[in-house]
Amino acid sequence: MTNKIVTKAMIMSAGVGSRLEPLTFSVPKPLIPVANRPVMDILFEKLRAINITNVICNTYYLADQIIERYKNNDSGINFNYIKEETLSGTAGGLKKCQQFFKPNDVFLVLSADGLSNADLEKGIQAHIQSKAIATIGIKQIPQEEVSHFGVVVTDSKGFIKEFQEKPSIEEAKSNYINTGIYIFNYEIFDYIPENTFYDFAKNVFPNLLAQMEINTFEITDYWTDIGTIAQYRQSTKDLFEGNCKFRHGEIETCSNGKYINNGSKIPSDTVFEGVSTIGKNCRIGKNVKITDSIIWDDVILEDNTTVKNSIIASRNHITTDLNGEIIGESEITEKIKA
Repeated sequence: MTNKIVTKAMIMSAGVGSRLEPLTFSVPKPLIPVANRPVMDILFEKLRAINITNVICNTYYLADQIIERYKNNDSGINFNYIKEETLSGTAGGLKKCQQFFKPNDVFLVLSADGLSNADLEKGIQAHIQSKAIATIGIKQIPQEEVSHFGVVVTDSKGFIKEFQEKPSIEEAKSNYINTGIYIFNYEIFDYIPENTFYDFAKNVFPNLLAQMEINTFEITDYWTDIGTIAQYRQSTKDLFEGNCKFRHGEIETCSNGKYINNGSKIPSDTVFEGVSTIGKNCRIGKNVKITDSIIWDDVILEDNTTVKNSIIASRNHITTDLNGEIIGESEITEKIKA
């Protein structure tokens, strides 16, 4: 199946990403790297694979970094953007992008922190066949996790009967959740007011449901987001385990661990345990041990240091052992020894 119906997408890219601090103090969430690739790069790759090449992003927090990276990109994506002066919610952000779309368009909306192997073409086909103006990608999760998500209750045909926003385990009527993957007809804009903070889950969908049917398509493949530090760590582990699939650097295997390296020189006496990623232009000293850690670009690890279960953002100079630390960009900037 090759998608020829949908050619445009909107990626929600405005969020501050406070749950990823301190990593997001200096890097917007869409540019957080997974296996040395920004999440937005991965999203663009997946869209291009199904012939969606025209993309618009609403930007707000550290917007210039996103714009600078993609305004002249080589990913085959025609990148467009708006800059929001104030946050306007998930639906409000889409409303500000309305001029990018034309009447009769069918389009995709994704979250900039989403990682999945979802069959988006399957979702598009389900949307077209349903004749609904909105289709939501839903995912079945363990019952004990429902309180962290927006729960969706459907009928036997896959149309939504009810929404529950982060219900308790006992009150949840379903263990299917809203993944933030949407397929819309242009008519969705009729249900989003201008210049108003408006959210899909809290405003648009409940109001729409009172008037017409909302369709769903089930995502049976891998899906997560990197909205929290814990989820970010897990997504990296999922990649090494083969659950999360996208193009990345070669996985190197050693006696007790695996790692992905983006061209940094790794001394032969470096010890890896678990799974780790190393960015570009890193300097790793002698007798260094790295366990289950994510290391961004331009990081220096001095001789005899041990880094365990830690995340080190770019441009840090590490001289002491780390265990379970999250270090923002340039947070530790000791003078580099000549």
